[in-house]
Amino acid sequence: MKSYAAIVAAPSFCVGIECNADEITGIDYLEPCAEVAPKTPLAKEAVRQLRAWLKNPAFEFGLPLAPAGTHFQRRVWARIAAIPSGQTLSYGEVAAAIHSGPRAVGNACGANPYPIVVPCHRVVAANQALGGFGRQGGGFLLDIKRWLLRHENAKL
Repeated sequence: MKSYAAIVAAPSFCVGIECNADEITGIDYLEPCAEVAPKTPLAKEAVRQLRAWLKNPAFEFGLPLAPAGTHFQRRVWARIAAIPSGQTLSYGEVAAAIHSGPRAVGNACGANPYPIVVPCHRVVAANQALGGFGRQGGGFLLDIKRWLLRHENAKL
């Protein structure tokens, strides 16, 4: 298991936070486990913001994220970050907005190192089905996506 700067419990899963002194370097969905108290000031702030979002899904994150991904992935993530809480877009709608293809958008979503903060769970299949999540078509991560969308009162 990775060494996380903090682990936060959410209903039915946990969130692992990786960071250095200045930036969040990764966020992972984890099977339910024991929380880990923040080891750095930034990890403490990330925990505070995650807990605020768990209480209020309209909470807007303001965490410093380490630069990651290709130019294309960053374009996808920027478009996804603009989707308001409680709303969804299809992979095709995101693709049309950035002049790309749905499969490429799906791949960029799967490579997102900052889930929840960059809310790739708000991207769904064209028929409003969940689609995949975290490069998986089902299982634990899809259950998390379902919970995240319910938490934000998204209409599917």
